[in-house]
Amino acid sequence: MAERSVSRRGFLGASAAAAFAGRVPPDRWQGPADSILYDGDVHLVDRGFRKVPAIALGGGQVIASGTTAEVRRFAGTRTQSINLAGRTALPGVNDSHLHALWWAFGRPPFTLDLAYPAVRSIADIAARVGEAARTRPAGSWIQGRGWDQPYFAEGRPPTRHDLDRVSPDHPVILTEFSGHAVWVNSKAIELARVTRESVAPPGGVIVKDAAGEPTGVFFEGAAGLIRRMVPPWSAEDRANAFAAAMDLLASNGITSFTEPGIDSETLALYAEMAAAGRLTARLTALMNAGRSVDAFRPLLDGYRAPVGADPRWVRLAGIKIHADGIPTGNKTAWLHEPYQGGGNGTLVLGKGDDAERVRELETMVAMAHDRGWQIGTHATGDRALDAVIDAYQKALGARPDRDRRHYLIHADLISPEALQRMAALGVGANFNSTIKFLIADGQVEALGSTRAAYEWPYRTAIDAGVVVATGSDAPVTDGNWRQGIATCVTRLGKQSNRVSGASERITLDEAIRSHTAAGAWQDRAETWKGTLETGMAADLVVLDGTIGKVDPAAIGELGVTTTIVAGKVVFSR
Repeated sequence: MAERSVSRRGFLGASAAAAFAGRVPPDRWQGPADSILYDGDVHLVDRGFRKVPAIALGGGQVIASGTTAEVRRFAGTRTQSINLAGRTALPGVNDSHLHALWWAFGRPPFTLDLAYPAVRSIADIAARVGEAARTRPAGSWIQGRGWDQPYFAEGRPPTRHDLDRVSPDHPVILTEFSGHAVWVNSKAIELARVTRESVAPPGGVIVKDAAGEPTGVFFEGAAGLIRRMVPPWSAEDRANAFAAAMDLLASNGITSFTEPGIDSETLALYAEMAAAGRLTARLTALMNAGRSVDAFRPLLDGYRAPVGADPRWVRLAGIKIHADGIPTGNKTAWLHEPYQGGGNGTLVLGKGDDAERVRELETMVAMAHDRGWQIGTHATGDRALDAVIDAYQKALGARPDRDRRHYLIHADLISPEALQRMAALGVGANFNSTIKFLIADGQVEALGSTRAAYEWPYRTAIDAGVVVATGSDAPVTDGNWRQGIATCVTRLGKQSNRVSGASERITLDEAIRSHTAAGAWQDRAETWKGTLETGMAADLVVLDGTIGKVDPAAIGELGVTTTIVAGKVVFSR
C-alpha cells in the first residue's frame, strides 16, 4: 500500500505544516496530487533510510510515497507527472552554513574567480588582475576571491609586489578561499594607511617581511584594516547579487540554508524578497555578535525578527560568535599542541591574555543564551572548542534549556572527549566535508599527518550521539554538496586523491542525512522539513543519476536536474 499511515514523527510533521500553512493534513487529503514523481530512487531519509520508487506532492507537502502503481492513484488530469527514470530524488538540501549573497558577490562579474583550477599560480592571478586593471577606471578597486597558497606552482606565499607589477594604480584586494585572509597590493595598503608600525587588532596578523614591512597578506581581523576601505556594493549590485544567489541555490538543489553572521541589511533584503515571492529557498539566519562584549551589547539590543516575515521562509534563529581562526597554514585556530613549525593560535575575541579572552567568550555566550537565542560559534582548534563547550555548559547550567540546540560551527579538530560532552549537553556540530576535500592534502604541513587525517571526525561524532549537520560554507567552496557527500564517504583529498582519515568515513545514508534532516534539526524545523515522509514539506531535489549506483568518488560529478520548493519547481534542466 502507499504510505498513508502517519507515525508520531509524521503526525508532528503534518500538524506543524498545517499549523504553518493552514493546509489540510495529508491523512485527510482529498483529490488528486499536484505532482507525482515515479519510477525512481526516492530517499525518504526517515529513521530507517527507506527508499521507494515514487512520491506524491500536494498543497506544498508530501501526501504519499510507495510503489509507482500506488502513487499513481493520486494522479488527476491536472497532476504534473515527472518520470524519474531511475534517477535519485532526495529531500531538498538543507545547507546548514552558507553565505548566499556573498556567494554571488564572490563570483564574476562582481569578483575575479581565483580558485583552483581556474588559476594554478601567482603568475596566473597576476595576469587576471592585470587584465582587469587595463579595462577598469583608474583608481577603482579590483576584487578577487578563491586563492589558495598550497595550489601555487611557485611554492611560496604571495606578496604585494606580485600585484604592484600589474596594478600599480588600482587598489587590489584578493580574498583567500577561506575568507580568513586577504592579499593586497601597495596601493591598497597606502589607502588603508598601514605601515611597518601598524599593530594588528586582537587575533589578527599583519604579515611582515624581514625588514618589518607589510608583505600584503593580512589574516583574520587584520584583513578588516583593508576591507573597511572598499566601497560598499550599490543597491543595484545587491539586487543583482540576490537574483544570482537564488539561481545558485536553486540550480544546486538547495532548498533551505542557514546564513551565519548576517547583517541587518541583508536580512531585511531577504525578508522583502520573501514577501514578494522571490525567495526560492528557506532562510535561517544568525546575526553577527562582533568581536567583543562592548561591541556585542548594542548589537544584541537591536536584533529583532523581520516584521511580518513568514517563519517558514525567513527566520531569525540566533547569534553567531567568532571564537578563533582556522587551522590551515594561517595558523590562527587555537590549539592545545603547537602547529608544525610552532605557534598555537589564539582566540580572536576581546584582548589581553588567554584567560581574559576566555572570559570575553563566556560573557558573550551568556548574554546571547539569556536572551533566548540559539548560538552557533565558529571554533576550529581543539583548545578553542573546549573553551566554547565550557561556555555553553556554564550558560546552560545557569539557565537550563535542553532543547536550545547551540552548536559548533566547523569544529575541525573536536576531540572525542569533547564530542561526548556535546552529546550530553544537546550541542550540535556543523561540519564541512567539501572544505575537507579542498584542503586535506595541504593540512599535513600545518598539523602533521595524524591531526590532518582526523580533521572533521564524522564517524566519531555520529557514534558519540552528536547531531552532525553539514554546510558548504559557500563561497568558501563552490556549494557542491554532492562533493560533500562524496567526501563523507571516501575522505579523498582533491590534490592527491589520497584518503585522509579512513576511520572517519560514514555511510552514504548518513552523509545524505547530514546534508538534509540534520540541518533541519539545527533549524529546529525537523517536524516539518528535512525528510520526504508523509506530512513533510515538499522540498526535494532530483539528480541526473542514481546516487547509490555510481562510484562514491564520482558522486560530486552528479548534476541537479530539478529542484522543488513547497511543491513548486524552481529549477529544471
